[in-house]
Amino acid sequence: MLLTLLGFGMVITFMTLIMTKRLSPLVALILVPIIFAVLGGFGAGIDKMMLDGIRKIAPTGVMLMFAILYFGVMIDAGLFDPIVGRILRAVKGDPLKIVVGTTVLALVISLDGDGSTTYMIVVASMLPLYRRLKMNALSMTCLAMLASGVMNLTPWGGPTARAASALHVDAGDIFVPLVPVMGVSIVAILVLAVFLGLRERRRLGVLSLPEGASLHAGYDEDGPKNLPEIEVDHDLRRPKLLWVNAGLTLALMVSLVMGVLPLPVLFMIAFAVALIINYPNLAEQRRRVAQHAGNVLSVVSLIFAAGIFTGILSGTGMVEAMSRSLLAVIPDALGPYLAGITALVSLPFTFFMSNDAFYFGVLPILSEAAQGYGISPVEMARASLIGQPVHLLSPLVPSTYLLVGLAGVEFGDHQRYSLKWATMVCMVMLAAALVFGLFPLVGSAA
Repeated sequence: MLLTLLGFGMVITFMTLIMTKRLSPLVALILVPIIFAVLGGFGAGIDKMMLDGIRKIAPTGVMLMFAILYFGVMIDAGLFDPIVGRILRAVKGDPLKIVVGTTVLALVISLDGDGSTTYMIVVASMLPLYRRLKMNALSMTCLAMLASGVMNLTPWGGPTARAASALHVDAGDIFVPLVPVMGVSIVAILVLAVFLGLRERRRLGVLSLPEGASLHAGYDEDGPKNLPEIEVDHDLRRPKLLWVNAGLTLALMVSLVMGVLPLPVLFMIAFAVALIINYPNLAEQRRRVAQHAGNVLSVVSLIFAAGIFTGILSGTGMVEAMSRSLLAVIPDALGPYLAGITALVSLPFTFFMSNDAFYFGVLPILSEAAQGYGISPVEMARASLIGQPVHLLSPLVPSTYLLVGLAGVEFGDHQRYSLKWATMVCMVMLAAALVFGLFPLVGSAA
């Protein structure tokens, strides 16, 4: 009982501190778990717990470090300039079209199953538009996250693979029936994009941009006025290498999907090659690294701090205690409804603990109990995936720190803005799953 209270107390204290902006996420991730571990009497073994957590998250930190550097070089070289230019001409200064375009872009890129890549490309492509037109960047981070949460249910995405491994079922058996549910969820996200876009349009109006307008040009006649200029160093642009950079990025994406090498290694190699191709001068290479060092430090430091948080959460046994206490509150009479209950509790479970803890610790227990009511493991696996859009708001998800860091928004602001919409998408997924019969509302032994 003490561990349960400590676990929930630690997570709630952390969330309260960052959402009320009393502490920065970096400081809270380090200090809050240490204080709670000491209060729980785990001071003697806290060093090992923290190091274990850091070791587990180290590959993610290295991957994000070199991914930020790689896409930083690509942005400097102007790889995304044609994309942004075409989008600007297509949207004609209409916030509605910009928000919908952001969502479509995120949905397409999310097919690779890697949220970090999605966020980097979407933010690099769309953030200049949001800044230029004074739009709310939180709508961009919210929709990119929701798109990633739904599209990451592919077999090569993390949640489905974890559920399949934990319950020893085929990932294809989980995924194929999920396709229509994902389709309905995509429609829901696009409807939300239209709603948020209309809200931005009402606030800002439609800004008529003159023909041939550049993203970085100012307008005084029939266009936006007094907008902040976005500085561009044209000396860094490499228009002659556009297709070379595009080919390198495409090869990197294909290699990521095929799993040719581990993600950190792929990004390290790609960054080294990109730097040599675009900026062979050693002094310029140092300047490029220094230019993006701030983004790297702000994101990677959070990743390793999150390793301390998760290491203590797991090492003290708080995660297991939280799981058991949450399962204990489900009455026996609700046993036949375990599939639906699993879908619902996947929202808070995957928010308060990592996907690994939920899928390998909690889900097998729920599935074993559900089999007594005629609910198969594959049905339980599908039900467990419903909460993924809310999961991405968890402070334990490294890629979310990357998203808010690149977009320049506060983590707590992103959570407050996105939580209700993420919950709505989860409810749409649940309703669609029941309609399409992905799992039974009531077990056969009811």
